[in-house]
Amino acid sequence: MADVRKVQVGDVALSVLEAGDGGRPLLLLHGFTGAKEDFADHLDRLAEHGWHAVAPDNRGHGASDHPTGHASYSLAIYAADTVGLADALGWRRFVLLGHSMGGMIAQVVAVERADRLDGLVLMDTGHGPLDGFDSDAIELGKHVVRAGGLAALVEAQRGRESELETPAHRRLLAERPDLQEWEEAKTLASSADMFLAMLDEMLAQPDRLDALAGLRVPTLVIVGEQDEPFVPHSERMAKAIPGARLAVLADAGHSPQLESPDVWWDALNGFLDALAPATGGVR
Repeated sequence: MADVRKVQVGDVALSVLEAGDGGRPLLLLHGFTGAKEDFADHLDRLAEHGWHAVAPDNRGHGASDHPTGHASYSLAIYAADTVGLADALGWRRFVLLGHSMGGMIAQVVAVERADRLDGLVLMDTGHGPLDGFDSDAIELGKHVVRAGGLAALVEAQRGRESELETPAHRRLLAERPDLQEWEEAKTLASSADMFLAMLDEMLAQPDRLDALAGLRVPTLVIVGEQDEPFVPHSERMAKAIPGARLAVLADAGHSPQLESPDVWWDALNGFLDALAPATGGVR
């Protein structure tokens, strides 16, 4: 059964959900306004397959610390937190999975600290500035958050479809009446400073595609077939990274681990099973 604990990483305490202590190290990073619970359904199964699976609440999210000020948040800071968490867990090398914003963080770690990685999974994420989103809606959302915080944003968005809405997500909402409340709770548990800082950075981040082409890390790129903003990014990353696999998952949108869990599991587990034995692991 997965356990929750706090781990001190530099100036922040991160709340982590973990299973399989003593297994091969696997770190799973959630996306923007997400939470460690985004992977809760799969951690015990990963542990059964020999992995020490750890999913943190990134700083400014969930039960982890929420430092104040926009300067407390950036992809570089999150990448440092990721390596710092691995250090605190006693891991020399590990496999890293990143979802959406977590995938952007994972790319920064891979480019800067590939020596720490035994494998990389990039899931429904982008390699550079996000395109295909309504800039007016984004600016309005930022104005709402500045004026009334994330509670005001949740209220304003209630009943409206986001630009990441897909048939797969609508199906899941019908199957799980609790889902909308859970998703809203994750947003409410996020930092407004984080929201504003990271939204600006993700929209204007430098393109990493050329840097990713230099990776020599076994890589799996996963994307839901309905996740239209991120399918082209995923295809380009899989083409650029030497030896990378691309898995486009049927009947899935931006969160395939929730929308199409069996297909997602098969893609991930097949990749993990094929990785060479760890060359580092726990100190």
